[in-house]
Amino acid sequence: MDVSNLFNSNLDQIKISAIRRFDQEVSKIPGMLKLTLGEPDFNTPEHVEAAAVAAVQAHESHYTGMSGLLALREAASQFVAEKYDLQFDPETEILVTVGATEAISASLMSILVTGDKVLTPAPLYPGYEPLIQLAGAEMVEIDTTTNGFVLTPEMLEAALIANPETKAVILNYPSNPTGVTYNRAEIKALAEVIQKYPVFVISDEIYSELNYTGEKHVSIAEFAREQTIVLNGLSKSHAMTGYRIGFIFADAVLTRQIIKTHQYFVTAATTVSQFAAIEALTNGKDDAATMKKEYVVRRDYIISQMTPLGFEIAKPDGAFYIFAKIPVDLEQNSFDFLLDFANEKQVAFIPGAAFGKYGEGYIRLSYAASMTVIIKAMARLTAYVTEKRAL
Repeated sequence: MDVSNLFNSNLDQIKISAIRRFDQEVSKIPGMLKLTLGEPDFNTPEHVEAAAVAAVQAHESHYTGMSGLLALREAASQFVAEKYDLQFDPETEILVTVGATEAISASLMSILVTGDKVLTPAPLYPGYEPLIQLAGAEMVEIDTTTNGFVLTPEMLEAALIANPETKAVILNYPSNPTGVTYNRAEIKALAEVIQKYPVFVISDEIYSELNYTGEKHVSIAEFAREQTIVLNGLSKSHAMTGYRIGFIFADAVLTRQIIKTHQYFVTAATTVSQFAAIEALTNGKDDAATMKKEYVVRRDYIISQMTPLGFEIAKPDGAFYIFAKIPVDLEQNSFDFLLDFANEKQVAFIPGAAFGKYGEGYIRLSYAASMTVIIKAMARLTAYVTEKRAL
């Protein structure tokens, strides 16, 4: 009996991530230098690894409660209070998730129903839309390309008025793919708009520790707490991508609902990883500082090499990505441009079109790659552009 046509029909709208598909395709090319994925090239700090080993040796192999270890939630509460002036009760307002990805999934699946709309600044990380579609909702992109990738209160309010079915607004800052972040005044102004409407804010702040402005990261939860679901984690700040530890911070009223979805998705996050996370958030609370210094060096080097070639770049304020506009005299289809570049020079970036319709004509580079790889990649890009222009 054929059952292949009995799946959730919303799956027909969903495709495997264009980022992953492109990365896998070009990875087959011998000698490839990859500045594709957002994974730090740093090792997890040794003291965090030691905490994980100690947990294994102590036979910490049993389920934790659904919300995660209380000691970890207490550490997370203290961390965001000290770093971002946020106050969340570790017993009722924090959930430990399987990475920020599960935090996104649990949050969206808890609030969306068929017919809802979700507003997002664009270009943006492509991991949100498939989940929105799976819930039967629709994502509405707000074009920020003409404003340096910054969402203004006016843009947001216009989109809310035009889309009365809006259930949530997603913010991701510092941003993937642009590296843009927001200062206190900008976040406060966005919050003032949000508070006028009965909508959630899902604030994905996974790159909060990688902020290069010299100012403290500001969460919108400071201003619109009752409407905000803050997502964060340790993958980017502590180079712990494989540990899969994320967090949801939200008012107790919201958390009581989201935990139901979280529970049936995963039961609980991995126990050994949670013990490692306690160490990361306490004795390693400033572990990101060393990485930040190196990322700034890499960012500035890439900009110094690409700008003379004619690439337009909004200087990133955070994260570890360059989102560059392809010069007008070169191929504007981002997939075609980068596929040719990969075949000709064995270097892989990510096509801007992978980040939505407003990303076409751009390319994204991850400077989470080592400086050695970055230097070689920039030399090959220079050679490629020079050769194309000579034709």
